[in-house]
Amino acid sequence: MNPKWLKRFELMRAFLWMALPGALLLVVTAFTPQDYRVWPGVFAVLLIAPALIYIYVLILWHWKDRYRGKHSDLWGALLLLETTGWFKLVYLFRHLLPDMRNSGRYRARNPIAEVS
Repeated sequence: MNPKWLKRFELMRAFLWMALPGALLLVVTAFTPQDYRVWPGVFAVLLIAPALIYIYVLILWHWKDRYRGKHSDLWGALLLLETTGWFKLVYLFRHLLPDMRNSGRYRARNPIAEVS
């Protein structure tokens, strides 16, 4: 796998580890009294936002650089124009995560094994 993508996936994992306390803080904030919700909620959003933004950008970079499917124009239009984020989630699970796990269509190919 390209070292550039290894670094990007490593950074994504770091952002997700940073977002985990933010998600827990968001849950705790939901059960705190109304007067004390503002600052924990702000800190939770500040911990979660970088992961969401980076994953969004990473999905676009992945599609642009590594997509090996037959529908690249369709995916490009859906990822760029669609605003709810559902297609980005689908792309995340169908393409980006398999690439991180080195499985599916993105697995590293062994040319010696293919010849035999």
